Amino acid sequence: MNPGLELLQPYPFERLNALTTGITSADVTRISLTIGEPQHAAPAIVLDTLREQLEAVQRYPNTRGLAELRQCIAQWLARRFGTPELDPERHVLPVNGTREALFAIAQTLITPGGEGRVICPNPFYQIYEGAAFLAGTTPRFLSNTPDDNRPDFTAVSEDDWQRCELLYICNPGNPSGAVLSIEQLQGLIDLAEQHDFVIASDECYSEIYPDDRCPPTGLLEAAAKMGHSHYRNCLVFHSLSKRSNIPGLRSGFVAGDPDLIARFSRYRTYHGCAMPLHHQLASITAWSDEQHVQENRQRYRDKFAAVVPLLKPWLDVAPPEAGFYLWPHTPIDDERFAIELLKRANVAVLPGRYLAREVDGHNPGFNRVRMALVADLNDCVTAAERIVEAMKQGW
Repeated sequence: MNPGLELLQPYPFERLNALTTGITSADVTRISLTIGEPQHAAPAIVLDTLREQLEAVQRYPNTRGLAELRQCIAQWLARRFGTPELDPERHVLPVNGTREALFAIAQTLITPGGEGRVICPNPFYQIYEGAAFLAGTTPRFLSNTPDDNRPDFTAVSEDDWQRCELLYICNPGNPSGAVLSIEQLQGLIDLAEQHDFVIASDECYSEIYPDDRCPPTGLLEAAAKMGHSHYRNCLVFHSLSKRSNIPGLRSGFVAGDPDLIARFSRYRTYHGCAMPLHHQLASITAWSDEQHVQENRQRYRDKFAAVVPLLKPWLDVAPPEAGFYLWPHTPIDDERFAIELLKRANVAVLPGRYLAREVDGHNPGFNRVRMALVADLNDCVTAAERIVEAMKQGW
């Protein structure tokens, strides 16, 4: 049996269920702010395409995906990130959502044995850790700095960089919403060239940001602007789940270094995880339309504008640079805070410690909680009002 299985920790939501089992909640309908599952309506044009193309289930899909889908993705990347030289035949690979691909890329690239072949942020998306363990290495966690919620890349030694084979970054970050600057991304690209490791940039929140004029910079964009049109050692992972409110479609893509894309495609051929054809056709519709994405961003703006002023007198909270989470400090222990909110207000939040690991005696998620503003505006406002009333009771 793979020894990495014994190292896997319970998923954050398993831990939350264990923490809150048996708790008697306030006599009002529960509002959950725990899981980052968008609750906005899926775009009608995407659902129409899905219905119209159901007969495609009669054919096996190809691992590399339809040429039309790869072309559509390359065109979207060119519009969004200024990468017109991307070749859909060499640089793009459709996948069944970023979760599956972020896990599988470690199985493709990592040499089993030894520690620190994977470096990832802390807090982090739990898939990064599990991917490292099951690829046969122990990850090195790079804790976010308290002042700006970004990983402190200067804390990584030359030896650690040399040992690294895969660096996960989440940009914009989960849970903080912090965005890496183009200078930070280009610095990482230089390090990847120097030490020959791969950067896997999880950019699934890249299309949820407050100012339409200032979208977050992506890794391929940073590479292109420094003349690295070969995109060596650079891979980006994008999804329709958050961008287009269709998490159940399980549709995304990986793009970047053509040599890595070729290896990953070979791995996926044996893995047997080609995207269903009707999903691919619906994805073409989604990637081709920006109106629903702009409307989606506005809904999140409206929610942050309504919720943050309600909470701010009671919690150290601010709108994120991107994404749909709040990541406030809590006045008491984060687990106790989550329990008390459930008891007093029937509002569920996720303790921050569940999203991080202790490094040098400190867990950067302690005394924080993650609040996902994915429900509709009225529910988010009601949740904020209940949290305020619960906090007025004191601790």
